[in-house]
Amino acid sequence: MKILVFDTCFNKTYIVYKDNDIIVDNKVILSTDTDYHSVFLIPEIRNILKNNNILFKDIDCIGVNIGPGSFTGIRAGVTVARVLAQQTNIKLVGVSSLEILAKLNNTQKNTIVTTDARKNKVYFAKYNNDGAIIEPMLLERELLFQNINRDDVVISDSSTGKLLEDNGIEYINYEKNDDDFGLFLLNITEKKLKACDFDYNWAAVKPLYIQPPSVSKPKEVKNV
Repeated sequence: MKILVFDTCFNKTYIVYKDNDIIVDNKVILSTDTDYHSVFLIPEIRNILKNNNILFKDIDCIGVNIGPGSFTGIRAGVTVARVLAQQTNIKLVGVSSLEILAKLNNTQKNTIVTTDARKNKVYFAKYNNDGAIIEPMLLERELLFQNINRDDVVISDSSTGKLLEDNGIEYINYEKNDDDFGLFLLNITEKKLKACDFDYNWAAVKPLYIQPPSVSKPKEVKNV
Protein backbone atom coordinates (compact mmCIF):
# COMPACT_ATOMS: atom_id res chain seq x y z
CA MET A 1 0.00 0.00 0.00
CA LYS A 2 1.22 3.46 -0.93
CA ILE A 3 0.51 6.09 1.75
CA LEU A 4 1.20 9.81 1.57
CA VAL A 5 0.75 11.93 4.71
CA PHE A 6 1.36 15.61 5.29
CA ASP A 7 1.01 18.08 8.12
CA THR A 8 1.03 21.88 7.91
CA CYS A 9 -0.57 22.69 11.28
CA PHE A 10 2.58 23.07 13.37
CA ASN A 11 5.59 25.33 12.90
CA LYS A 12 6.97 23.07 10.15
CA THR A 13 5.56 21.13 7.22
CA TYR A 14 5.94 17.36 7.40
CA ILE A 15 5.55 15.08 4.37
CA VAL A 16 6.06 11.31 4.45
CA TYR A 17 5.63 8.82 1.61
CA LYS A 18 5.57 5.10 2.46
CA ASP A 19 5.39 2.23 -0.02
CA ASN A 20 4.36 -0.97 1.76
CA ASP A 21 6.89 -1.38 4.59
CA ILE A 22 9.43 1.14 3.33
CA ILE A 23 9.48 4.85 4.12
CA VAL A 24 10.61 6.11 0.73
CA ASP A 25 10.68 9.84 1.44
CA ASN A 26 10.42 11.98 4.56
CA LYS A 27 10.53 15.78 4.40
CA VAL A 28 10.57 18.38 7.17
CA ILE A 29 10.22 21.92 5.80
CA LEU A 30 10.87 25.16 7.67
CA SER A 31 9.47 28.57 6.87
CA THR A 32 11.79 31.04 5.14
CA ASP A 33 12.17 34.77 5.61
CA THR A 34 9.65 35.36 2.83
CA ASP A 35 7.39 32.28 2.75
CA TYR A 36 5.37 30.34 5.32
CA HIS A 37 6.31 26.65 5.27
CA SER A 38 2.94 25.44 3.94
CA VAL A 39 3.50 27.18 0.56
CA PHE A 40 6.08 24.48 -0.19
CA LEU A 41 3.58 21.65 0.29
CA ILE A 42 2.40 21.14 -3.31
CA PRO A 43 5.86 21.56 -4.95
CA GLU A 44 7.39 19.07 -2.49
CA ILE A 45 4.59 16.53 -3.04
CA ARG A 46 5.17 16.81 -6.78
CA ASN A 47 8.91 16.30 -6.29
CA ILE A 48 8.34 13.20 -4.18
CA LEU A 49 6.00 11.65 -6.74
CA LYS A 50 8.27 12.56 -9.67
CA ASN A 51 11.40 11.25 -7.98
CA ASN A 52 9.68 7.93 -7.31
CA ASN A 53 8.00 7.65 -10.72
CA ILE A 54 4.46 7.52 -9.38
CA LEU A 55 1.28 9.47 -10.14
CA PHE A 56 -1.32 10.86 -7.74
CA LYS A 57 -3.71 8.09 -8.77
CA ASP A 58 -1.16 5.48 -7.68
CA ILE A 59 -1.50 6.56 -4.03
CA ASP A 60 -3.81 4.32 -1.97
CA CYS A 61 -4.36 6.64 0.96
CA ILE A 62 -3.64 10.20 2.12
CA GLY A 63 -3.38 11.19 5.78
CA VAL A 64 -3.59 14.82 6.90
CA ASN A 65 -3.51 16.81 10.13
CA ILE A 66 -6.90 18.55 10.43
CA GLY A 67 -6.11 20.70 13.48
CA PRO A 68 -6.62 22.45 15.77
CA GLY A 69 -3.59 24.62 15.10
CA SER A 70 -2.57 27.37 12.74
CA PHE A 71 -5.69 28.40 10.81
CA THR A 72 -3.55 29.06 7.73
CA GLY A 73 -1.84 25.68 8.09
CA ILE A 74 -5.10 23.80 8.61
CA ARG A 75 -6.68 25.34 5.51
CA ALA A 76 -3.62 24.63 3.37
CA GLY A 77 -3.21 20.98 4.35
CA VAL A 78 -6.87 19.97 4.41
CA THR A 79 -7.68 21.73 1.13
CA VAL A 80 -4.84 20.00 -0.70
CA ALA A 81 -5.74 16.62 0.82
CA ARG A 82 -9.44 16.92 -0.07
CA VAL A 83 -8.76 17.99 -3.65
CA LEU A 84 -6.27 15.19 -4.26
CA ALA A 85 -8.54 12.55 -2.71
CA GLN A 86 -11.59 13.79 -4.60
CA GLN A 87 -9.85 13.94 -7.96
CA THR A 88 -8.23 10.52 -7.60
CA ASN A 89 -10.98 8.76 -5.60
CA ILE A 90 -8.57 7.46 -2.97
CA LYS A 91 -8.95 7.07 0.78
CA LEU A 92 -8.47 10.12 2.99
CA VAL A 93 -7.78 9.99 6.74
CA GLY A 94 -8.01 13.11 8.91
CA VAL A 95 -6.10 13.12 12.20
CA SER A 96 -6.32 15.69 15.00
CA SER A 97 -3.15 17.57 15.86
CA LEU A 98 -3.78 16.74 19.53
CA GLU A 99 -3.79 13.01 18.75
CA ILE A 100 -0.49 13.45 16.91
CA LEU A 101 1.03 15.24 19.91
CA ALA A 102 -0.19 12.46 22.19
CA LYS A 103 2.33 10.14 20.51
CA LEU A 104 5.04 11.96 22.48
CA ASN A 105 3.92 9.87 25.45
CA ASN A 106 5.80 6.57 25.18
CA THR A 107 4.45 5.18 28.47
CA GLN A 108 1.27 3.22 29.23
CA LYS A 109 -0.22 6.16 31.13
CA ASN A 110 -3.10 8.23 29.83
CA THR A 111 -2.18 11.37 27.89
CA ILE A 112 -3.51 14.88 28.32
CA VAL A 113 -2.82 17.24 25.41
CA THR A 114 -3.60 20.90 25.97
CA THR A 115 -2.50 23.89 23.91
CA ASP A 116 -3.16 27.60 23.86
CA ALA A 117 -6.38 28.61 22.07
CA ARG A 118 -6.09 32.29 23.06
CA LYS A 119 -8.93 34.38 24.53
CA ASN A 120 -8.25 32.74 27.91
CA LYS A 121 -9.06 29.29 26.51
CA VAL A 122 -7.17 26.08 25.76
CA TYR A 123 -7.62 23.15 23.41
CA PHE A 124 -7.93 19.93 25.40
CA ALA A 125 -8.08 16.19 24.71
CA LYS A 126 -7.34 12.98 26.59
CA TYR A 127 -6.07 9.71 25.12
CA ASN A 128 -5.11 6.19 26.07
CA ASN A 129 -3.34 3.63 23.88
CA ASP A 130 -6.63 2.71 22.18
CA GLY A 131 -7.61 6.24 21.18
CA ALA A 132 -9.50 9.23 22.49
CA ILE A 133 -11.09 9.20 25.95
CA ILE A 134 -12.08 12.85 25.57
CA GLU A 135 -12.23 14.18 22.01
CA PRO A 136 -10.61 17.55 21.24
CA MET A 137 -12.58 20.38 22.81
CA LEU A 138 -12.31 23.97 24.01
CA LEU A 139 -11.88 24.71 27.72
CA GLU A 140 -11.67 27.85 29.81
CA ARG A 141 -8.16 28.04 31.25
CA GLU A 142 -9.44 28.01 34.83
CA LEU A 143 -11.25 24.70 34.19
CA LEU A 144 -8.13 22.93 32.90
CA PHE A 145 -7.02 21.54 36.24
CA GLN A 146 -10.36 19.92 36.95
CA ASN A 147 -9.61 17.61 34.03
CA ILE A 148 -6.01 16.60 34.81
CA ASN A 149 -5.06 13.68 37.05
CA ARG A 150 -1.62 13.62 38.61
CA ASP A 151 -0.90 10.26 36.95
CA ASP A 152 -1.53 11.60 33.44
CA VAL A 153 1.29 12.47 31.08
CA VAL A 154 0.67 16.07 30.04
CA ILE A 155 1.79 17.49 26.68
CA SER A 156 1.52 21.19 26.01
CA ASP A 157 3.07 24.30 24.47
CA SER A 158 5.15 27.05 26.11
CA SER A 159 2.20 29.36 26.74
CA THR A 160 -0.08 26.84 28.45
CA GLY A 161 2.97 25.19 29.98
CA LYS A 162 3.65 28.29 32.05
CA LEU A 163 0.18 27.90 33.57
CA LEU A 164 0.88 24.22 34.26
CA GLU A 165 4.23 25.01 35.89
CA ASP A 166 2.65 27.64 38.12
CA ASN A 167 0.31 24.94 39.40
CA GLY A 168 3.04 22.36 39.96
CA ILE A 169 2.23 20.14 36.97
CA GLU A 170 5.08 18.66 34.93
CA TYR A 171 4.60 18.50 31.18
CA ILE A 172 6.32 17.75 27.88
CA ASN A 173 6.78 20.90 25.80
CA TYR A 174 6.18 19.81 22.21
CA GLU A 175 7.55 23.11 20.88
CA LYS A 176 10.97 22.18 22.28
CA ASN A 177 10.79 18.62 20.97
CA ASP A 178 12.53 17.42 17.80
CA ASP A 179 10.38 14.33 17.19
CA ASP A 180 9.12 13.85 13.64
CA PHE A 181 5.38 14.58 13.75
CA GLY A 182 5.09 13.36 10.17
CA LEU A 183 5.98 9.84 11.31
CA PHE A 184 3.45 10.13 14.14
CA LEU A 185 0.78 11.09 11.59
CA LEU A 186 1.78 8.14 9.41
CA ASN A 187 1.50 5.75 12.35
CA ILE A 188 -1.98 6.96 13.28
CA THR A 189 -3.14 6.92 9.65
CA GLU A 190 -2.06 3.28 9.29
CA LYS A 191 -3.84 2.40 12.54
CA LYS A 192 -7.08 3.98 11.32
CA LEU A 193 -6.79 2.12 8.02
CA LYS A 194 -6.52 -1.19 9.87
CA ALA A 195 -9.54 -0.35 12.03
CA CYS A 196 -11.81 -0.55 8.95
CA ASP A 197 -14.56 1.43 10.76
CA PHE A 198 -13.44 4.86 9.58
CA ASP A 199 -15.12 7.05 6.95
CA TYR A 200 -12.40 7.37 4.32
CA ASN A 201 -14.40 9.57 1.93
CA TRP A 202 -12.82 12.94 1.20
CA ALA A 203 -16.06 14.78 2.03
CA ALA A 204 -15.93 13.50 5.63
CA VAL A 205 -12.58 15.15 6.31
CA LYS A 206 -12.97 18.76 7.39
CA PRO A 207 -10.83 21.27 9.27
CA LEU A 208 -11.06 20.88 13.05
CA TYR A 209 -11.03 24.53 13.99
CA ILE A 210 -13.09 24.00 17.20
CA GLN A 211 -13.44 27.77 17.38
CA PRO A 212 -13.71 30.22 14.46
CA PRO A 213 -10.65 32.22 13.45
CA SER A 214 -10.39 35.75 14.79
CA VAL A 215 -11.64 38.27 12.27
CA SER A 216 -11.10 41.95 12.81
CA LYS A 217 -13.72 44.33 11.50
CA PRO A 218 -12.55 46.82 8.89
CA LYS A 219 -12.13 50.35 10.11
CA GLU A 220 -14.93 52.71 9.26
CA VAL A 221 -14.02 55.02 6.43
CA LYS A 222 -14.61 58.62 7.36
CA ASN A 223 -15.79 61.13 4.85
CA VAL A 224 -13.18 63.71 4.03
